[in-house]
Amino acid sequence: MSFKYIFPVLSLALLAYVVQATKVRTCPTFEGKLANESVSISACDGPPCKLRKKSDVIVNIKFKPEKDIEKIITSVNMKLLGIPFPFIGVDGTSACDKLYESDGKTKTKCPLVKGKEYVYQNSFKVLEIYPNVRGVVHWGLHDPAADKDTSCFEILAKII
Repeated sequence: MSFKYIFPVLSLALLAYVVQATKVRTCPTFEGKLANESVSISACDGPPCKLRKKSDVIVNIKFKPEKDIEKIITSVNMKLLGIPFPFIGVDGTSACDKLYESDGKTKTKCPLVKGKEYVYQNSFKVLEIYPNVRGVVHWGLHDPAADKDTSCFEILAKII
C-alpha cells in the first residue's frame, strides 16, 4: 500500500476510535434528556473507563439547550466515597471555546440558542499525581445564570 493511502486510512480509523459512543448514565439531578449515543469518550466503550495516567482523554457531547444560554462552565469531578474531587485544569473552566456546530467541525461560541444542537469537544490529561482509584466521573455543562446543568452524564471510571 502506498503512503498516499496510509494516511487517509489511519485518519479514518482514529476518527472512528474517537467518536464511538460510550455508554453513560444521566446525572441524578439532571432534568434534561441525554441519549447514550450523544456522548463519546476516547478509549472507552463503557464502564468502567480506564483512564491511564499521562494520557489524554477526549470527550465529545452532543446536546440541545432547553433555553438560550449566555455562558456555560465545565463541571468535572470524580466522586470518591461521595466526595467530589475536581479534575485539575478542566473543572470550572469556560466551555464556550470548546463548542462546535452539530457537524462537529464548524467552531462556534456562546451564547447558545434554545433547541439548536451543539457539540462540545474537550480533552484533558490524566495527571500522574492522581491516585490509582475507582470512582464515578461526573461531567456537566453548567449554566451559571440558571444554576443548573444543560447537559450532564456520569460514568464509572478507574485511574490506572
